[in-house]
Amino acid sequence: MYKVLRIANRFNLGGPSYNVALLTKFLGEPFETLLIGGAIGENEESSDHILKKYGLKPMIIDEMVREIDPKKDYAAYRKLVELIKDYKPDVVHTHASKAGALGRLAAYNCGVPVIIHTFHGHVFHSYFGKAKTLFYKKVERYMANRSSAIIAISDQQKHELTNIHKVTNSDKTHVIPLGFDLSRFRENIEQKRVNFRKTYKMKDDELAIGIVGRLVPIKNHRMFLDAMHVVMKNTRKKAKVFIIGDGEESQSIREYAEQLGFIISTPDSKDESANLVFTSWIKDVDWAYAGLDIVALTSLNEGTPVSLIEAQATDKPIVSTKVGGVEDVVAEGKTALLCNSGDSSVFAQNLLQLTENKELRKQMSESGWAHVRERYHYERLVKDMRDLYLELLPK
Repeated sequence: MYKVLRIANRFNLGGPSYNVALLTKFLGEPFETLLIGGAIGENEESSDHILKKYGLKPMIIDEMVREIDPKKDYAAYRKLVELIKDYKPDVVHTHASKAGALGRLAAYNCGVPVIIHTFHGHVFHSYFGKAKTLFYKKVERYMANRSSAIIAISDQQKHELTNIHKVTNSDKTHVIPLGFDLSRFRENIEQKRVNFRKTYKMKDDELAIGIVGRLVPIKNHRMFLDAMHVVMKNTRKKAKVFIIGDGEESQSIREYAEQLGFIISTPDSKDESANLVFTSWIKDVDWAYAGLDIVALTSLNEGTPVSLIEAQATDKPIVSTKVGGVEDVVAEGKTALLCNSGDSSVFAQNLLQLTENKELRKQMSESGWAHVRERYHYERLVKDMRDLYLELLPK
């Protein structure tokens, strides 16, 4: 039996939490896995319900926080070293940046045979200024040289890591897309849709257009609001806009929406005349997707956009920016209309086209499930990861 120490940044709501939970639960023999992670931020929604669903009780290192904090980072590193010495793993597999830096350094210094890191996204553009970005690149190059393998979650991400940002080399980098339990997105879709629309007091002839994700600068919600402002002025259809999620930019995004003239409703103050709803986090997100007619994404940078996989699993057409792994996840022209990052004019045109054209929405909806069913199921993820571990472990 081989021992795997799986280290996650933190257990907040999002794709990485599902990924580490499913790998921990289903990796199976000849592996046993210990899962650990850092502390979630104040404005983040916990993914405890995901962990409980699979019967997982991870170890939490409170000092491992998202921000750079030399004192806490060193304390977290020391705890990881002691944990590795005690557990004696054959494989240390880290997920995302902070866990990747501290976890791999501890594993390397403790002589762990196999050290693997998964990039769930990266911070090499659109997050920080030049100096900070260069610092992160140097850290990642240093750690890549001390890793047995690097995992990119899409072909596009591998291209960016190896050819554009030169963080690692192609031979060491393996593409293993994320995997999910998508079955719940296929269950009782019509019933969920009716319930969603009833909850938000939607009329029969009203379209629901939504965006799902953290309310943070990289998700670029203002571009979504600008586009919806254009759509509302030019469409013949009735529509209600949904912003599903929460985060540090919640208040500023609401203020921006008010400046554009939207009438806002929130979970605390439900206004039946509202044309924009801030729902905060919805844990049963399959219920939300069932209720939407169009799903949008306006990110400046993405790893694998989980919201677009889930949208297609629920037969929803997509309008998105062409960033990160988006083109690997969707079928352009068949399940999604795409534009270049920051091209608000084309994005608005695409959104207006889908809003106006019922037949196009229907055609794109019919292609979604077939496109994601085999590519992103967790059984494929687990098999790919198990094969890589066995390949890298000493014979």
